[in-house]
Amino acid sequence: MSEKVILDGNVVANAVKEELKSRIDALKTKGITPCLATILVGEDPSSATYVRMKGNACAKLGIDSKKIHLDKETTTEQLLETIQSLNEDSNVHGILLQHPVPDHIDERKAFETIAIDKDVDGVTSLGYGQTALGFGKYPSCTPAAILKIMEHYGIDASGKHAVVVGRSPILGKPVSALLLNEDATVTTCHSRTKNLAEHVKQADIVVAAVGKPNFIQGDWIKPGAVILDAGYNKGNVGDVDYEACLANASAITPVPGGVGPVTISMLLKHTVDSAEGK
Repeated sequence: MSEKVILDGNVVANAVKEELKSRIDALKTKGITPCLATILVGEDPSSATYVRMKGNACAKLGIDSKKIHLDKETTTEQLLETIQSLNEDSNVHGILLQHPVPDHIDERKAFETIAIDKDVDGVTSLGYGQTALGFGKYPSCTPAAILKIMEHYGIDASGKHAVVVGRSPILGKPVSALLLNEDATVTTCHSRTKNLAEHVKQADIVVAAVGKPNFIQGDWIKPGAVILDAGYNKGNVGDVDYEACLANASAITPVPGGVGPVTISMLLKHTVDSAEGK
């Protein structure tokens, strides 16, 4: 890339959704309507907003959304029973348990109860393992979005040095695995990494997934590097100091309007994939 490219997530998301329309229509001619079930436990306002956004995105494409809102006093066992009933419902093709759940609930146990064929959000350990080995059906949606943005804009990871800042189980770790599967050389950094700036300075591709506003500094960026900012912090701020990093980057995702819209589109895609039996 010889000139700076703003990696517009809305453009990528719209391309994904446009491609899904004909597939959804084809399923409906067979009497199948893709259906995503969302489970919200408690009254967290941010979580409620995210669930509503996902429901709206489904509605715009003609995907059914089944919303289950459980009381904050719901026990782990009650949540597991709810998930199991959705596993057994043939009209439900994807299950999303909105994170976080109340502290008294065993969230990992709940995630693991989701059937692998309906794990469209990529939260089970089985799904993660299959993704890492290169044959997972549904990678975690934000890592899948990052790879989709790279594909859309013709950014080839092969032979490149990718530095991922963050190691969460649904973002940092799986995106490291996906980039490794694309033949990148991957360094995964985290809160215990020493000389973090020096690692980032070596990167051809930087993935920011640390959850700290404006954390990645402009003088950490090697000239010509590609930056994918998966952070979203209070005030619509990413994990990257955008203006400072833009000076050195060849391509960068904005926040908002970068990785976020594509993440939701990948959730819709995985739900349609599941409805098709892929």
